[in-house]
Amino acid sequence: MSSPHPVVAALLGSVPGATTDPRSLDAVRADRSGARVLGRAAVLVRAESVGDVQTTLRLAHEHRVAVVTRGGGTGVAGGAVATDGCVLLDVSGMDRILELDPLDEVAVVEPGVITADLDRAAREHGLLYAPDPASAAISTLGGNIATNAGGMRCVKYGVTRDAVLGLDVVLADGRLLRTGRRTLKGVAGLDLTSLFVGSEGSLGVIVGATLRLRPAPVTTITAAAAFPDVVAAAEACAAITRERLQPSMLELLDHATLAVIDRAQGTDLAALGGALVIAQADGSGAHEEIAAITAVLSKEATWVEQAVDATSSERLLSARRLALPSIEACGQVLIEDICVPRSRLAEAFRGVEAIAERTGVAVYSFAHAGDGNLHPLICYDTALPEPPAAVHDAADAIFGLALELGGTVTGEHGIGLLKRDWLAREVGPDVISVLHDLKAALDPHGILNPGKGA
Repeated sequence: MSSPHPVVAALLGSVPGATTDPRSLDAVRADRSGARVLGRAAVLVRAESVGDVQTTLRLAHEHRVAVVTRGGGTGVAGGAVATDGCVLLDVSGMDRILELDPLDEVAVVEPGVITADLDRAAREHGLLYAPDPASAAISTLGGNIATNAGGMRCVKYGVTRDAVLGLDVVLADGRLLRTGRRTLKGVAGLDLTSLFVGSEGSLGVIVGATLRLRPAPVTTITAAAAFPDVVAAAEACAAITRERLQPSMLELLDHATLAVIDRAQGTDLAALGGALVIAQADGSGAHEEIAAITAVLSKEATWVEQAVDATSSERLLSARRLALPSIEACGQVLIEDICVPRSRLAEAFRGVEAIAERTGVAVYSFAHAGDGNLHPLICYDTALPEPPAAVHDAADAIFGLALELGGTVTGEHGIGLLKRDWLAREVGPDVISVLHDLKAALDPHGILNPGKGA
């Protein structure tokens, strides 16, 4: 039997949370992307402090060993899957809300704090944490920051980057870097905070964040409308933008998604029409705003309902919340994520439908229609060890469609392992070269999440 790598012995002797237990290593190898795991880590480090992270990176840097950082394991781009022989650094145990300042409307958190837990704590002070990825109940803020996660409220409040004021980041050699500030304005120096947001663990390990909170709206009200098809629904969403209305949420579900929700939940949504739009407005003028939005949707809709209170609002929103679990109940799911100009969302839906028909794979699509972010979910037989070729063909065609329409191959999930080739096609060789130069400056030995992202 070969002797373990020296970094393993060094970590076992230096960090209390380090282990080589095979069951522990296997439990954290994958994420939710369905990406093929590249191997087993040599050692798992469950960090409990900034010092643990610094020690881990310093030793990995010294021994030239790859480090894959992990939070809640909810990523869907393969950004946190283990690579063979790596150090798997789990920061989910660093899960304290260190400060919540209601006057300055900021929170200071460790990376392992669950997203929904921060939002819940903020609401006790009449505030909210605005970014709301679908995985908010289980995803960590460190992972959200690493991927610049989005969500349904992003159409009004922005993505994770818009909520991050400052970061504590451990660099590849173990140094602790503090970026940004806790003020709402500040332009001192280069914006290093934004550089690390969305960097997917390839430039440093996030160990703390100062986050912006916002006043929680006193009123939130919902409307839903059915349309003959997704093209008509997407055009209605574009009309809301043209009227300069400001929904706090604008979601679109295609007919295939409505049908799968019906099968899984016993509902009858598909009978309403070929597509469903769900809109929300919030704040003191929510009732007036949602009435104006409903008026726009009503022009081409086959069915419309406007909620009158919180209970009816939640009932109308339930279809959107049930979409992903209903699709996952049908088989293994490849969760894709493209974004196109809002004016071309109808073309994107039409193109995805054509790709599904041409490749013969099941594709269920829903979108954050207010910002052009489309999620085509490709489903295949759970019994298969790997996605069949037709699934990969469909995914490639969907990425190509996004670029043809002037969009991007990822709006909020990140590049990870699954989209590296497509990133190069999207941004071009000069940008890739600059990204590599930045990576080399901060991580000269290339130990941080190699093979992922750029």
